[in-house]
Amino acid sequence: MQNSGNNPCSCPSLKLREVASMYFTMVVAFLVILVVALQGSAPRGSDFPYKVPLDPQGLLELSWNVSYPEQAVHFQLLIRELRFGLLFGMSDRGEFENADLAVLWSDGHSSYFGDAWSDAEGQLHMDSQQDYQLLGARRAPEGLYLLFRRAFSTCDPKDYLIEDGTVHLIYGILEKPVPSLQAINISALHGGLQRVQLLKPNISVPQLPGDMKSMEITAPDVVIPSQETTYWCYMAELPEGFPKHHIIMYEPVVTAGNEALVHHMEVFQCAADFDSFPRYNGPCDSKMKPERLNYCRHVLAAWAMGAQAFYYPEEAGLAFGGPGSSRYLRLEIHYHNPLVFKGRRDSSGIRLYYTASLRPYDAGIMELGLVYTPVMAIPPGEDAFVLTGYCTDKCTQLVTLPAAGIRIFASQLHTHLAGRKVVTVLSRDGRERQVVNADSHYSPHFQEIRMLKEVVAVFPGDELITTCTYNTEDRSRATVGGFGILEEMCVNYVHYYPQTQLELCKSAVDPGYLHRYFNLVNRFNDEEICMCPQVSVPQQFYSIPWNTFNRDVLKSLYGFAPISVHCNKSSAVRFPVGAASIPKLPNKIPRCRARSAALRTHPNPAGGWSCQEMPGMGRTWSSAQPCA
Repeated sequence: MQNSGNNPCSCPSLKLREVASMYFTMVVAFLVILVVALQGSAPRGSDFPYKVPLDPQGLLELSWNVSYPEQAVHFQLLIRELRFGLLFGMSDRGEFENADLAVLWSDGHSSYFGDAWSDAEGQLHMDSQQDYQLLGARRAPEGLYLLFRRAFSTCDPKDYLIEDGTVHLIYGILEKPVPSLQAINISALHGGLQRVQLLKPNISVPQLPGDMKSMEITAPDVVIPSQETTYWCYMAELPEGFPKHHIIMYEPVVTAGNEALVHHMEVFQCAADFDSFPRYNGPCDSKMKPERLNYCRHVLAAWAMGAQAFYYPEEAGLAFGGPGSSRYLRLEIHYHNPLVFKGRRDSSGIRLYYTASLRPYDAGIMELGLVYTPVMAIPPGEDAFVLTGYCTDKCTQLVTLPAAGIRIFASQLHTHLAGRKVVTVLSRDGRERQVVNADSHYSPHFQEIRMLKEVVAVFPGDELITTCTYNTEDRSRATVGGFGILEEMCVNYVHYYPQTQLELCKSAVDPGYLHRYFNLVNRFNDEEICMCPQVSVPQQFYSIPWNTFNRDVLKSLYGFAPISVHCNKSSAVRFPVGAASIPKLPNKIPRCRARSAALRTHPNPAGGWSCQEMPGMGRTWSSAQPCA
């Protein structure tokens, strides 16, 4: 893939200077002067509405914007302490192997920028098609800003396809000069990963009412534990007699200095079945946590790093307070502390904006996907095992949705640790009509409620089909469905209006057919396995010898066996719809969309970008030779 005629673009450097490190050794630093790209002026700093720290210390900060007309992302990378360069890019799951990279490096005399890729061994190669386009670089008191752009799709097999859903960003810092790109040793880099949703929906902010009030749900003065991962739980409560309001917006409240540690947060409302809930402020997995807090599962708000404020449509709001609504709330904060900082204090949380002027519609939250049951299981050692849950036409037509249908405007996908992909599609009359939400690089460590780019209308008789893909290569026994973190889920929490009685619309394989599977396994395996009815379903799965035959039969079973349909009211009472057959949908083949001519500005015959003199800016860079 590497073209020997291609040279990286060269950037002019200021005079080298030596700086003393904290150990009084001399370190060479380099600066890159302002460079303006060939497509015109780089975007202003105010043009980057999305921002996320890349590293735990906050030394690298990424801002970006999305241009849907250009089908491109503009990046602004702030490097607070530049040494001899860095790598920034994207990969499937955050690995440095098989990654798509923009690389800035110095040989101690000049600095260079180029579009590169790494192979399966982590060796770097200059890309013959330069799709990371440098727009500019400038020094500021806070550090060096690099501006560059990248098209969503380049049709370059070495490039990452930027699509809806989670993107795993990777970074690496060069601590010493390197003579060439190929001399960079990825395994020796100080680096890491950050997950974001790059392709934010282009949605205008709705008008907010004059009587809007706000309420902060924050955990007071938490000492962040000195361990990599902590889930912290804090109980809050609404005032006595708090009447019904509509939540119309919410946003994060992150303690200054902790932006790189607060990974994601959620506010749950507790079940109205209990008159009171105990106070608690501590780790969610502590043995001291009261058991009753497990009944606080109704999501009111969810935020993840990189997300901005969440707005409800002008015609709807999420009801809380009033009769039949619990006044107890549980805040859950995920702290990601890979450098194991000690003594860091935090009072982060979520700020809710609400109004007493109720909107025309109550918004609702509906669970789609699979029932939390062990009858849906994943064999060990699987790289991409697929399970599918169905909200069938029986659910949407016979008893639940209004004739005018409902409108889905946001979605939160959810699995446990083995989840790798999640997608929900809308089917009508046996044909796939629309993708509701999809994440081909889903991570259970990055979950947020995401606004949809367009509202999805669901009518009586429609079907909503949710498919999850799992990886269990690191497991030695079957993974069954359930609530435990080492068990699995496949859920899409869709946010919609107007609210209906339908709160759960899911399915699972018919238990009778699973029993036939256990009998078949027992008959075709030499060793005696107890598949007796008195043995629990998980124990029967754990007893199976997972050879190719047993795996393939289970996959086939989940593909053809009838399903048990669960259509539940908010009271957990099930609508009587019975069993159903699995809906069949045609497969879709993804196609690579060619880039527009506008995304191929000023190509150089060598495959890079032309060197030009910009008025008042001095010399710029070239892929063919240094602009020295």
